[in-house]
Amino acid sequence: MRAPAERPRWEREGADWPHREASRFVTASGLNWHIQEMGEDGAPTVLLLHGTGAATHSWRGLMPLLATRFRIVAPDLPGHGFTEPLPAAKLSLPGMAGAVGDLLDSLALRPSLVVGHSAGAALLVRLCLDGRIAPDLLVALNGALTPFPGLASVLFPSMARLLFLNPVTPKLFAWTADRPAVERLIRGTGSRLDPQGLDLYRRLFRTPGHVAGALGMMANWDLATLDRAIPRLATPTLLVVGSEDKAISPTPPSP
Repeated sequence: MRAPAERPRWEREGADWPHREASRFVTASGLNWHIQEMGEDGAPTVLLLHGTGAATHSWRGLMPLLATRFRIVAPDLPGHGFTEPLPAAKLSLPGMAGAVGDLLDSLALRPSLVVGHSAGAALLVRLCLDGRIAPDLLVALNGALTPFPGLASVLFPSMARLLFLNPVTPKLFAWTADRPAVERLIRGTGSRLDPQGLDLYRRLFRTPGHVAGALGMMANWDLATLDRAIPRLATPTLLVVGSEDKAISPTPPSP
């Protein structure tokens, strides 16, 4: 068994984390989770799930706006940001969805609206299909709900798996994750971030544990199975796509 990779530290990378006053740490599914909460307790609950390689900072601009009308809950997903990683055996999409479901149960949360970006949307679909949540509406922001088209659907997860299994990879990536490298990575997705956003991603990607968490997700998820199950999804769903997104195509692949 390899030693755990160094993870982002709350007292260092999180020293001036956005909305730090809204953060707390809770234990669920055997993990120590970092979550952020805003809004009034009696208001309808909105659950926000970020995508691969991100953390709660993804919602730093949106959370205060939604908190005027809703109670907002946003966790760092397992292995991301300041939340501990899952064991390798539970890194599958159903495994991670189950961990998120356990977190919601421990907080006695029944969200009426759920919003997921990229892989976060896939988790929400899985949670709905598995009966762990029953929201009034699911919003997918450029949701990663289908496999990559063609040969990439086989090569991409396999490559991520090889990188994840090599303990040197996260350390090497973290060592090279300076500001220009992270900016190129983000720009490659079509995103345009302000300097603060780029700095927050750089902090996370400079820690091998966060890199390992992102690679673990990509290596172990089976979106083909989710894609086949989507016709059974009964939850009202709103799909929001960005026309400039280069990671998740805004148009469905040709049959």
